[in-house]
Amino acid sequence: MRQFVRVMKALSDPSRVKILKMLGVKEFCVCELRELLGLAQPTVSKHLKILEDAGLVTYRKEGVWIIYRLTDGNDTVYSEAMLAHLQTWLDDDPIIQEMISRLPQINRERSCAA
Repeated sequence: MRQFVRVMKALSDPSRVKILKMLGVKEFCVCELRELLGLAQPTVSKHLKILEDAGLVTYRKEGVWIIYRLTDGNDTVYSEAMLAHLQTWLDDDPIIQEMISRLPQINRERSCAA
């Protein structure tokens, strides 16, 4: 039950759901997610840590950047099921559509220099 509750709590915040939807499109560093969400870097990092602890995201180092992506969902049946559903859920949400429309303007070097 502990892992189920952890996944559900991770998904209970709109910003974390937005992060997951964006990571469903491509990988991002914290700075890029900060720019997309309009949140402070420490806030985005805190959200990412909660998502990581729930088994929903993972990361890798790429030079000076830490790049986040969705997990393969195999950590638990709960993370796997929720990530599978999130692939299609909220695709018609205006906020998600607006964020996706801004993706071509997001530039890692510019975002991280700001």
